[in-house]
Amino acid sequence: MTKLSVNINKIATLRNARGGNVPDLLKAAIDIQEYGAQGITIHPRPDQRHITYKDAIDLRSIVSTEFNIEGNPIPEFVDLVLDIKPEQVTLVPDAVDAITSNAGWDTKKHLDFLQEVVAEFKRNGIRTSIFMDPVLSMIEGAAKTGADRIELYTEAYAVQFDKGNMAGVLPYKEAAEKANELGLGINAGHDLNLANLNYFVTEVPGVLEVSIGHALISEALYFGLQNVVGMYLQKLK
Repeated sequence: MTKLSVNINKIATLRNARGGNVPDLLKAAIDIQEYGAQGITIHPRPDQRHITYKDAIDLRSIVSTEFNIEGNPIPEFVDLVLDIKPEQVTLVPDAVDAITSNAGWDTKKHLDFLQEVVAEFKRNGIRTSIFMDPVLSMIEGAAKTGADRIELYTEAYAVQFDKGNMAGVLPYKEAAEKANELGLGINAGHDLNLANLNYFVTEVPGVLEVSIGHALISEALYFGLQNVVGMYLQKLK
């Protein structure tokens, strides 16, 4: 069964909009795990507009499942991850002012840099994943970085699925087959939701983990957080 890691950035966004500690981010992380999620994901950004670096540190003692920290490996982020030592770090090439992640790594252009960063995390016992578009040549480059996994950037799939174009999953299927061939584990995330998730994990071989935040928290406004976590777990069976 593919594991569900819940990205709790949007809970922090809601908290920060009003100040104070409502909703309580740490309580939400505890509850989400009790509801059955197999991991917690955060993506702290340099401006700390949702998850703060303090949140990341506080969550280390709260996350009893798998802790996944995503972000652009600028020096401050690298230091944070090395201090916390989560089970997994996901490297994302997002710009400082990006609203959300919008592209995977160019593993040819940034190969030397990624090799250096990946090696540092692996020396510290942290599984490393690289955020990737479903481009075969880039995935071949990802294998050269020494990373353990890739995370397939699934926005393009979600857009095609909404249009009724089921063939939109084919590049991801081919990418996963190439990653499996190269010994890379496969994660996926971005715009996956209750409507499109089951088809994706059914068609794409070997998906170990999905990281879902915006859609899950949005759907929880209608179904409730406990219910919606259970609904996602059913989609992954």
